[in-house]
Amino acid sequence: MKDKFYQYIQGLQDRITSKLEAIDGKTTFQEDIWKRPEGGGGRTRVIENGNVFEKGGVNISGVHGKLPKSMQAYFKVGDVDFFACGLSLVLHPSNPMVPTVHANWRYFEMYNKQGEIIDSWFGGGQDLTPYYLFEDDATHFHQTCKTACDNHNPEFYTKYKARCDEYFYNTHRNEGRGIGGLFFDYCKASETMTMENWYDFVTEVGDSFLEAYVPIVEKRKALKYTEAQRNWQEIRRGRYVEFNLVHDKGTLFGLKTNGRIESILMSLPPHVQWVYNHQPEAGSEEEKLINILKNPIDWVNK
Repeated sequence: MKDKFYQYIQGLQDRITSKLEAIDGKTTFQEDIWKRPEGGGGRTRVIENGNVFEKGGVNISGVHGKLPKSMQAYFKVGDVDFFACGLSLVLHPSNPMVPTVHANWRYFEMYNKQGEIIDSWFGGGQDLTPYYLFEDDATHFHQTCKTACDNHNPEFYTKYKARCDEYFYNTHRNEGRGIGGLFFDYCKASETMTMENWYDFVTEVGDSFLEAYVPIVEKRKALKYTEAQRNWQEIRRGRYVEFNLVHDKGTLFGLKTNGRIESILMSLPPHVQWVYNHQPEAGSEEEKLINILKNPIDWVNK
């Protein structure tokens, strides 16, 4: 399974970066091949200072070795080996009318001393972080997610949307990082879902990413914006940074397994503001967004 999924994310990375380069029209992804001393490595691709994308990364990795003691405690296991692979992407557009997007699809295995698999699972998802809320964009993104889910289980969308709203939440701010999407983890073999079934589900969600995001970018990338709206985008980016450094499990896993720092912190935007006690104007589009982030919406059935 690990070889099959790693081959899949290699192809998905190629498809996503090619499409995003065509949309940007100015710059291309710079590729960085890296190796991890303990085992494995990855292929980082970063785009910067383009017509559309101020900064973004679409990275794949496959790492293996001894599971660090800090992670042994987290997973409640002893001295075991592990393999983890996945694709992780974050895109920060320049125009505040275009939302930031994040996605991740991953596979994990653990082994005993005899090299036998003692546990394995899939995880992943995709979520949208707008700075100005266009409700039809939110509906489109969520409907695309739901369609991918419904092809495998009619309960998946509702279940994994709720988990996304719960996970991507800045508890110290009492607000969501964005308007959500899907989040699933520890997807293991069961009576109703084999690992092949989970592979089919996760790869269909991965394949849906461009359909979910690209039409939004195309629709909003040329919209006019003011300096005040750009400042608001940078303030909201600060909340994004806070989540990734304080709460995000993927970031923490990378740091605790001696991951490549440049690739791990690729998700951070280049221009960010932290304005003391900033409050949006009453009745403004900015306040509208904040109210939505505090109270998640069913975008498909609203």
